[in-house]
Amino acid sequence: MTEPGEPTGSTRRMPTIGQDDAAARTPAPDTSADAREPVPTLEQGDSAAGRFWSARRVPAALLALVLLGGAGLLLYDIAAVRAGRPAMRWRRFLADGLAEQRLDDVAVLIGAGAAALIGLWLILLALTPGLRDLLPMRRDRADVRAGLDRTAAALVVRDRSVEVPGVQSVRVRVGRRKAKVRAHSHFRELDDVRTDLDAVLEKAVRELGLARPPALSVQVHRPEKKG
Repeated sequence: MTEPGEPTGSTRRMPTIGQDDAAARTPAPDTSADAREPVPTLEQGDSAAGRFWSARRVPAALLALVLLGGAGLLLYDIAAVRAGRPAMRWRRFLADGLAEQRLDDVAVLIGAGAAALIGLWLILLALTPGLRDLLPMRRDRADVRAGLDRTAAALVVRDRSVEVPGVQSVRVRVGRRKAKVRAHSHFRELDDVRTDLDAVLEKAVRELGLARPPALSVQVHRPEKKG
């Protein structure tokens, strides 16, 4: 039995959170934006951004297969001759032909010319970057490189061109150094249309963000009359 002043149930003291525990559970404040490491950027953009280099996978794979097959076949024939077997017919035919052919023979000259052309082509592939359809864009960050396809750049220039009053149709061709625009105007003076086109397209080319903006060549003509 319990006394009238005593509680009817058992009581238990609840645990309290001390200052040390509260400090441990409180998440650390996020580092301010000023204290963070800044993103590496290029102040004025890298106008000397180089072109993208092609991997040249197809020519490299074909050349590797040809060299591997030829070297393997030659080594097999040499090993067979060392083992006492006769040399393969193709090697005997090639050796006899090279011994009998003169250096000024037409077939020898044609073969040497073809080999020289193939070698020059491979050297050209190794020394040139390729990817002519990909225009390098201005680098605003040191660790990021971007490129713009020439077809996409031509579409942007064309869309801006047709917004000019008086322009009926436009043909655009964007190269690495020059952007050629040929427009047909069905009303307004041609000089006025050309002036507006020059202003609009100069801004459009700058907004493309290319490392080397192409020079503009704008031509405005009247459409050909049918009939």
